Amino acid sequence: MQPDSGETALTVRATTTAVVPGAREGLVALFLAGRTPRTLRAYRDDLEDYRAFVSAPTLDAAAAYLLGSGHGAANAAALAYRAHLLGRGLAPATVNRHLAALRSLVKLARTLGAVPWTLDVPAVRSESYRDTRGPGVAGVRSLLDALAARQDAKGVRDRVILRLLYDLALRRAEVAALDVADVDLAGRTVAVLGKGRRERETRTLPDVTRAAVEAWLRVRGTQPGPLLTNRDRAGKGERLTGTSIFRIVRKLGAQVGLAVRPHGLRHAAITTALDLTGGDVRKVQRFSRHADVRVLQRYDDNREDLSGEVARQVAATV
Repeated sequence: MQPDSGETALTVRATTTAVVPGAREGLVALFLAGRTPRTLRAYRDDLEDYRAFVSAPTLDAAAAYLLGSGHGAANAAALAYRAHLLGRGLAPATVNRHLAALRSLVKLARTLGAVPWTLDVPAVRSESYRDTRGPGVAGVRSLLDALAARQDAKGVRDRVILRLLYDLALRRAEVAALDVADVDLAGRTVAVLGKGRRERETRTLPDVTRAAVEAWLRVRGTQPGPLLTNRDRAGKGERLTGTSIFRIVRKLGAQVGLAVRPHGLRHAAITTALDLTGGDVRKVQRFSRHADVRVLQRYDDNREDLSGEVARQVAATV
């Protein structure tokens, strides 16, 4: 490992790892078992990043190093890794996700009696949800208008993507994970596998959303498989990935002069929902499926610009 500039001088070596009393074989496999495909992929990627950092030959070797180091040394190694991630210019949320994977792995090891301690390395402070407005209603209309004249297969498919992201405030991974079997056109519903959920939730399809899905199925066909598929020659028929959805939305935004990302459409939908319901946070929580109502309160505060309102009142006093 080559420490980044400003990184601690701690040298991390995983070539010789101590055997942890009480440790069980296949800890990493046990840690990854039972995860949803999306969570499994994320955790595996995070652990692979740590494995590369400590130059371990396998994930098990990286875990053995971390657990065999002892409480203080393990925290020192995690701090060095934290500094390394920040040195790479990664966003605080990304750094915190990597650290959370390590904490969860050590927590499982403690549950199994492999170690009597946990990682205490703090997360990086992050100012999340600063921009909760997204492109706004006008921006979403511009995106849909850009697709209105297109009747090619990609245009019909991309209209479904926009409708699902905005009309139902879905996340791009949730859209990518949809199968044809999840759609019930007659019942006007779609079954969504939400973030961190193991069971799908049934959501009602608005008429315009249902019409967009129905139009796409006439192009795609109703055979079983992923709802949204690749139309490019190289991967035609394969499931559209979350990364592909990001690129599609970003390209559409560029065509109308907007910097748009899929989550921005979700932000726009939630902000609009708060406007339409008069700030009914509880009702919009059901729409957005946020587990913590405080997240919606941030949206509402940003929507109302409460801090700006108070600032104007204070400024008017002098």
